[in-house]
Amino acid sequence: MSNMLTRLNDWLDHRTGHRELLHEALYERIPGGARWRYVWGSTLVFTFFVQLITGLFLWSAYSPSAQTAWESVYYIQEVMFLGKVVRGVHHFAAQAMVVLMALHLMQVIIDGAYKAPREINFWLGMVLMQIVLGLSLTGYLLPWDQKGYYATQVSTKIMGAAPVVGPSLQYLAQGGAEYGHHTLTRFFAMHAGILPAALVAFLALHIYVFRRHGITTPDPHRAPEASFWPDQVLRDAVACLGVLAVVLFFAITKGAELNAPANPSVAFEAARPEWYFLFLFRFLKFETIEHFGLAFGAIYLPGLVMTVIILMPIIAWWKGGHRFNVVFMWLLAIGTAFLTVLAIYEDNANPDHQAALHAAEREAHRVLELANGPAKIPVEGAVTLLRNDPFTQGPRIFARHCAACHRYDGHDGTGRLVLESGGGKAVAAAPTAADLGDFGSREWFHRLLTGYGELFRPLKNVEDWDYDGSEMKDWVDTHKEVLLKEENSNDLKAVIEALVAGTGQQNAEINEELAKRGQEILTEGTLTVGEMSVCSDCHPMAADDDASDGYPHLYRYGSAEWLHAFISDPGDERYYGEKNKMPAFGEQLSAHEMDLLVRWMTGDYSETNLEKPLSRRKEAEAALGAPEPAAEESEESAEE
Repeated sequence: MSNMLTRLNDWLDHRTGHRELLHEALYERIPGGARWRYVWGSTLVFTFFVQLITGLFLWSAYSPSAQTAWESVYYIQEVMFLGKVVRGVHHFAAQAMVVLMALHLMQVIIDGAYKAPREINFWLGMVLMQIVLGLSLTGYLLPWDQKGYYATQVSTKIMGAAPVVGPSLQYLAQGGAEYGHHTLTRFFAMHAGILPAALVAFLALHIYVFRRHGITTPDPHRAPEASFWPDQVLRDAVACLGVLAVVLFFAITKGAELNAPANPSVAFEAARPEWYFLFLFRFLKFETIEHFGLAFGAIYLPGLVMTVIILMPIIAWWKGGHRFNVVFMWLLAIGTAFLTVLAIYEDNANPDHQAALHAAEREAHRVLELANGPAKIPVEGAVTLLRNDPFTQGPRIFARHCAACHRYDGHDGTGRLVLESGGGKAVAAAPTAADLGDFGSREWFHRLLTGYGELFRPLKNVEDWDYDGSEMKDWVDTHKEVLLKEENSNDLKAVIEALVAGTGQQNAEINEELAKRGQEILTEGTLTVGEMSVCSDCHPMAADDDASDGYPHLYRYGSAEWLHAFISDPGDERYYGEKNKMPAFGEQLSAHEMDLLVRWMTGDYSETNLEKPLSRRKEAEAALGAPEPAAEESEESAEE
């Protein structure tokens, strides 16, 4: 058997000469012996081949079109066997390449491996660096999600800011004047075809020129000369396995992010570039840089830095040139790290950005819930799942049309505080209507019947509104004591149960017997201890009752039908009539928007395990100067 293998090996060597090639590759001489600092180039090549292999698997399931790209990535991540791991490895290996590339560049500069006669190889390495960054930018768009869609728009805008050729380059990259389907196909062609082919070609040249001149050793006499095999091969193998282990760890434990499908009609305010481009993002936010314009900060200055790096082999010809290059690279590395940390810190300290991130995460999870649900992904594309989802669209509509007056658990419905300028800084805007965070719930009705002063305190901020003379406030002030008697606790629960039953909300489980007792109290006013004025004295209660101008109809108060009609025209005689201060939204909102808003407010949407946006009321009051309650109302609240 061994004789047969020997003969086969001899035959193969005669045809290919592989023994000589293998010997030349493995027994390259290393002055000063093997060192760990030489592993970065090998880990870069290894990571690129990991990218190549995983990229081919992803390519086999990816569909590059504006209507199918997100859907195919969803299939890879949620359906395809080990697809989530493969995509995670591809994603984090791309980030690892950028880190390894930076380490390799620093090692080359520090060791002087760019000096003559290695200038050409250094410049080939710089070309490879640009290709790797190009792969990163083009791959960012391919999932066709909100984050990639809006972040890539920024990069094409920067491209368009280049002098003379900028607009033409932007037009070419986008595939036209508009940013859309052709942009995706162009980026896919560059990411999966043109740039990898260029990288392979320049990598072959880079390795060839590197082998021609050998390893640059700062101190060749530190140890006896050794060969590449086995010591350096072992170090390279250990380093490559370490990189693979880190990539696998993040791929399995964290996975690659997939945001909601790209939707040009919805702004994505949480958009940021990948963390390794955050330094440039933060640099462009400096006031001085903004003053000189986008081209100055994103093209001219970075171009100047790249020019200095490219000229380093020539700068090194002069005395002190190498030292200048090393100091320059260290300052550049420190500055990049500082700007990256600063960008992360500012984003973490920015409540608006955190709210936008939270909203983006909720939408990303929500679209997966809908796609995995009974409806699946329609032929129109996954983006329609969110466009027709009250849980995600309702908060947006509320923020756009209602948050100027109302709040939703202290925020605008999406988790953001409503701000206005005050004294040169942003302060919480004073609401002028009730907080609707739990509208129609038992808690809402309990506050309405026993704590009207607290619930409707924002009405004090309305001009020409006699809040203290409110008849409903007088009714609550008059009946609060009797309603809160211990003997009447079940009666109060019954009244609230009857009101909640009238809303018909999806998630309200009704105690029918208790609701029946509550209806009797509402129409007759008889409590266990004492009596109360019946609501029907002012408010119409039954479906066929005549409207009473200025006193809202209480039949199915808070239900979807009631809300739809009320929001359309709150000044109708069935509601507030001439007393009304609320604008009518019947013509401002389309029928579809009205339906989404009402269904969100009444909880009429498919089940979700996601929470509502967290309340920011305390933050608004404590940190941003929300109006303090009047002294008498504070005492009143304390009594309640």
